[in-house]
Amino acid sequence: MRYALKFAYNGTAFDGYARQPDYTTIEGAIIHTMKKEGIMKDVEGNFYPASRTDKGVSALGNVLVIETDVDERGIIPMLNSDLKDIVFYGIAKVDKDFKPRYAYQRWYRYFMLNKGGYDADMLTRISDAFLGEHEFKYFSKTDKKMDKTKLTIDSISIFEENGFIIFDFKARRFLWQMIRRLVSAMIGVYDGKIELEKLISSLKGTNEELAIYPVPPEGLILMDIDHRLEYEHVKYPRDMFDRQIERALTKAVVLGELNDGAED
Repeated sequence: MRYALKFAYNGTAFDGYARQPDYTTIEGAIIHTMKKEGIMKDVEGNFYPASRTDKGVSALGNVLVIETDVDERGIIPMLNSDLKDIVFYGIAKVDKDFKPRYAYQRWYRYFMLNKGGYDADMLTRISDAFLGEHEFKYFSKTDKKMDKTKLTIDSISIFEENGFIIFDFKARRFLWQMIRRLVSAMIGVYDGKIELEKLISSLKGTNEELAIYPVPPEGLILMDIDHRLEYEHVKYPRDMFDRQIERALTKAVVLGELNDGAED
């Protein structure tokens, strides 16, 4: 049978998402546990990720698809019994043609410690430039051969909470480092370091290439991937998720302090 599994993780506890020899990765830990628990013997052709997040990025709602003969009632308990900093909590049967890379919408959230006293309403007005369909090749780290850099952002909402400025982005897909560079660009416009007109020109795909560096990955969380599936949710202690967020944000704040100190 083929199943979609929903899971959360603290990305700051790993060397990245994708499996790599000699590194502790999210995907590597999951595959190790699946083999150890007998959920699958051969990964190739039986394991399909929906999103490979960057090193340091956490998730509350990532998705992967597996092929297995194990009873679906045992899959999540088997995984959660052995994994650390990764929590599985939802399962859904899918047909053989289901491709997790193709989603209806992805939701990312970026947490930025508001040491600069930024106004969320002002940042929201700046963010309006990114809404809708644009050319985002200058706002991502992409292969020069990649030609699918035009995409549509459905919504951006920005608000302040508990000392953080929080950026919510929703779209069908995003490019590599795109969200972190968009946040950086908005802050650059707010601080007067980037002209809004040049930013808008770059979104048209003209030669107005800006030097936009991504904000740190530790503040970014993949909140959800919507495939319009009905998941059966497994009961778990709520604080399992809370710990994922708390650890990720604590490290993000510490790294932010260190980065600020290095720039002074």
